[in-house]
Amino acid sequence: MKLIQDSERFDEYQIAFIKEITQNIALKLVEAGLEGEVMENTTANIAFSIASILDDTSFIKANGEEVHPYLTFRSGEDHLVHCGENAYTYEFLTGVLKEMFEA
Repeated sequence: MKLIQDSERFDEYQIAFIKEITQNIALKLVEAGLEGEVMENTTANIAFSIASILDDTSFIKANGEEVHPYLTFRSGEDHLVHCGENAYTYEFLTGVLKEMFEA
């Protein structure tokens, strides 16, 4: 695998990724019977919590060792696209939520 630093493409992938996560959260909450503002707020809260973990703002420990996620996206068979730093999916969430719930 070849690690490719491409911030523009990484941003496109992050937006699609957090949108997919957020849409799936909303779908499962609707299936569970939530609706309206409660569903929207709960979707946002869960999505921001997940983004926080992905973006390395949460403390994660495994086998006594502090570990940090480093988000990459596989593009093609042998390319991993990254941005050279921690992900920042939370920055795209407000736009995703507006698109989903203010449409």
